[in-house]
Amino acid sequence: MRFITIQNINKMIKKGLIIWLIIFSAQLLKAQFYYNGIGLRGGLFSGITYKKFIDSDIAIEGILQTRWHGWEAVALLEHHRKIPSASGLWWYYGYGAHIGFYDRRYTLWNVDSQNVMLIGVDGIIGIELLIPETAFSLGLDWKPALNITGYSGFVADGAAFSIRYTF
Repeated sequence: MRFITIQNINKMIKKGLIIWLIIFSAQLLKAQFYYNGIGLRGGLFSGITYKKFIDSDIAIEGILQTRWHGWEAVALLEHHRKIPSASGLWWYYGYGAHIGFYDRRYTLWNVDSQNVMLIGVDGIIGIELLIPETAFSLGLDWKPALNITGYSGFVADGAAFSIRYTF
Protein backbone atom coordinates (compact mmCIF):
# COMPACT_ATOMS: atom_id res chain seq x y z
CA MET A 1 0.00 0.00 0.00
CA ARG A 2 1.29 3.41 -0.97
CA PHE A 3 1.14 6.28 1.42
CA ILE A 4 0.39 9.84 0.43
CA THR A 5 3.48 11.83 1.14
CA ILE A 6 4.79 15.20 0.06
CA GLN A 7 7.24 13.45 -2.28
CA ASN A 8 4.44 11.45 -3.93
CA ILE A 9 2.35 14.59 -4.35
CA ASN A 10 5.32 16.41 -5.89
CA LYS A 11 5.87 13.50 -8.31
CA MET A 12 2.20 13.56 -9.34
CA ILE A 13 2.31 17.33 -9.88
CA LYS A 14 5.48 17.04 -12.00
CA LYS A 15 3.99 14.23 -14.10
CA GLY A 16 0.77 16.21 -14.53
CA LEU A 17 2.69 19.32 -15.62
CA ILE A 18 4.73 17.32 -18.12
CA ILE A 19 1.60 15.74 -19.59
CA TRP A 20 -0.12 19.14 -19.73
CA LEU A 21 2.92 20.72 -21.47
CA ILE A 22 3.03 17.92 -24.06
CA ILE A 23 -0.68 18.30 -24.83
CA PHE A 24 -0.45 22.11 -24.94
CA SER A 25 2.63 22.01 -27.22
CA ALA A 26 0.91 19.57 -29.58
CA GLN A 27 -2.08 21.90 -29.80
CA LEU A 28 0.19 24.86 -30.58
CA LEU A 29 1.93 22.94 -33.35
CA LYS A 30 -1.43 21.86 -34.78
CA ALA A 31 -3.01 25.31 -34.63
CA GLN A 32 -3.58 27.30 -37.78
CA PHE A 33 -1.89 30.62 -38.19
CA TYR A 34 -5.06 32.62 -37.43
CA TYR A 35 -8.75 32.01 -36.74
CA ASN A 36 -10.53 34.79 -38.65
CA GLY A 37 -9.46 37.30 -41.25
CA ILE A 38 -11.29 40.13 -42.96
CA GLY A 39 -9.92 42.36 -45.67
CA LEU A 40 -9.81 43.65 -49.21
CA ARG A 41 -9.41 41.66 -52.40
CA GLY A 42 -8.21 43.35 -55.56
CA GLY A 43 -7.65 42.18 -59.08
CA LEU A 44 -9.72 42.71 -62.21
CA PHE A 45 -12.64 42.75 -59.77
CA SER A 46 -12.50 44.31 -56.30
CA GLY A 47 -14.28 43.37 -53.13
CA ILE A 48 -14.11 42.20 -49.55
CA THR A 49 -13.06 38.82 -48.22
CA TYR A 50 -13.70 37.01 -44.95
CA LYS A 51 -11.90 33.79 -44.04
CA LYS A 52 -12.64 31.60 -41.01
CA PHE A 53 -10.72 28.49 -40.05
CA ILE A 54 -12.98 25.64 -39.02
CA ASP A 55 -10.09 23.23 -38.39
CA SER A 56 -6.32 23.54 -38.16
CA ASP A 57 -5.92 23.42 -41.95
CA ILE A 58 -9.43 23.95 -43.34
CA ALA A 59 -11.03 27.35 -43.85
CA ILE A 60 -14.20 28.74 -45.33
CA GLU A 61 -13.93 31.96 -47.29
CA GLY A 62 -16.63 34.34 -48.40
CA ILE A 63 -15.99 36.92 -51.11
CA LEU A 64 -18.29 39.76 -52.11
CA GLN A 65 -16.99 41.61 -55.17
CA THR A 66 -18.04 43.97 -57.90
CA ARG A 67 -17.96 42.65 -61.43
CA TRP A 68 -19.25 43.90 -64.80
CA HIS A 69 -21.36 46.70 -63.25
CA GLY A 70 -22.89 44.18 -60.88
CA TRP A 71 -21.81 42.07 -57.95
CA GLU A 72 -20.87 38.50 -57.15
CA ALA A 73 -20.93 36.46 -53.92
CA VAL A 74 -18.59 33.47 -53.60
CA ALA A 75 -18.35 30.77 -50.90
CA LEU A 76 -15.24 28.55 -50.80
CA LEU A 77 -13.90 25.64 -48.76
CA GLU A 78 -10.10 25.78 -48.64
CA HIS A 79 -7.42 23.28 -47.60
CA HIS A 80 -4.25 24.97 -46.29
CA ARG A 81 -0.79 23.41 -46.29
CA LYS A 82 2.28 24.88 -44.60
CA ILE A 83 5.39 25.45 -46.70
CA PRO A 84 8.03 23.97 -44.36
CA SER A 85 11.00 26.04 -45.46
CA ALA A 86 9.20 29.39 -45.17
CA SER A 87 7.96 30.69 -41.83
CA GLY A 88 4.35 31.89 -41.97
CA LEU A 89 3.87 30.93 -45.63
CA TRP A 90 1.02 28.60 -46.62
CA TRP A 91 -0.37 27.39 -49.93
CA TYR A 92 -3.98 26.40 -50.34
CA TYR A 93 -6.51 25.01 -52.76
CA GLY A 94 -10.26 24.69 -52.64
CA TYR A 95 -13.62 24.78 -54.31
CA GLY A 96 -16.99 26.42 -53.94
CA ALA A 97 -19.80 28.22 -55.72
CA HIS A 98 -20.86 31.71 -56.79
CA ILE A 99 -23.95 33.71 -57.65
CA GLY A 100 -23.87 37.08 -59.35
CA PHE A 101 -26.01 39.69 -61.02
CA TYR A 102 -24.57 41.69 -63.95
CA ASP A 103 -25.37 44.06 -66.75
CA ARG A 104 -24.64 42.17 -69.99
CA ARG A 105 -23.52 45.36 -71.75
CA TYR A 106 -20.34 45.29 -69.66
CA THR A 107 -19.59 41.57 -69.73
CA LEU A 108 -17.20 39.68 -71.95
CA TRP A 109 -20.03 38.39 -74.14
CA ASN A 110 -21.79 41.80 -74.55
CA VAL A 111 -25.05 40.28 -75.84
CA ASP A 112 -27.66 42.94 -75.07
CA SER A 113 -28.70 45.36 -72.35
CA GLN A 114 -30.50 42.82 -70.17
CA ASN A 115 -29.33 42.04 -66.68
CA VAL A 116 -28.21 38.48 -66.13
CA MET A 117 -27.88 36.18 -63.13
CA LEU A 118 -24.94 33.79 -63.13
CA ILE A 119 -24.62 30.72 -60.93
CA GLY A 120 -21.58 28.48 -61.07
CA VAL A 121 -18.79 26.58 -59.42
CA ASP A 122 -15.37 27.90 -58.47
CA GLY A 123 -11.90 26.58 -57.78
CA ILE A 124 -9.09 28.39 -56.01
CA ILE A 125 -5.35 27.95 -55.57
CA GLY A 126 -3.08 30.42 -53.85
CA ILE A 127 -0.43 31.32 -51.30
CA GLU A 128 -0.80 33.31 -48.10
CA LEU A 129 1.76 34.91 -45.81
CA LEU A 130 1.13 35.87 -42.22
CA ILE A 131 3.26 38.97 -41.71
CA PRO A 132 5.38 38.32 -38.59
CA GLU A 133 4.59 40.38 -35.49
CA THR A 134 1.52 41.97 -37.09
CA ALA A 135 -2.13 41.06 -37.35
CA PHE A 136 -2.11 41.07 -41.17
CA SER A 137 -1.81 38.49 -43.90
CA LEU A 138 -1.14 38.86 -47.62
CA GLY A 139 -2.52 36.48 -50.22
CA LEU A 140 -2.23 35.91 -53.93
CA ASP A 141 -4.58 33.48 -55.65
CA TRP A 142 -6.21 32.37 -58.87
CA LYS A 143 -9.94 31.61 -58.75
CA PRO A 144 -11.25 30.17 -62.05
CA ALA A 145 -14.99 29.61 -62.39
CA LEU A 146 -17.42 27.65 -64.50
CA ASN A 147 -20.76 29.40 -65.01
CA ILE A 148 -23.73 27.06 -65.23
CA THR A 149 -26.60 29.53 -65.74
CA GLY A 150 -26.87 32.92 -67.43
CA TYR A 151 -23.73 32.45 -69.48
CA SER A 152 -22.45 28.90 -69.58
CA GLY A 153 -18.72 28.88 -69.87
CA PHE A 154 -15.32 28.89 -68.23
CA VAL A 155 -14.02 32.17 -66.78
CA ALA A 156 -10.31 32.27 -65.92
CA ASP A 157 -9.87 35.94 -64.96
CA GLY A 158 -10.22 35.54 -61.18
CA ALA A 159 -6.64 36.25 -60.07
CA ALA A 160 -6.40 38.61 -57.10
CA PHE A 161 -4.30 39.97 -54.26
CA SER A 162 -5.76 40.08 -50.73
CA ILE A 163 -4.78 41.80 -47.52
CA ARG A 164 -6.53 40.71 -44.34
CA TYR A 165 -6.66 41.82 -40.73
CA THR A 166 -6.41 38.59 -38.73
CA PHE A 167 -7.84 37.81 -35.32
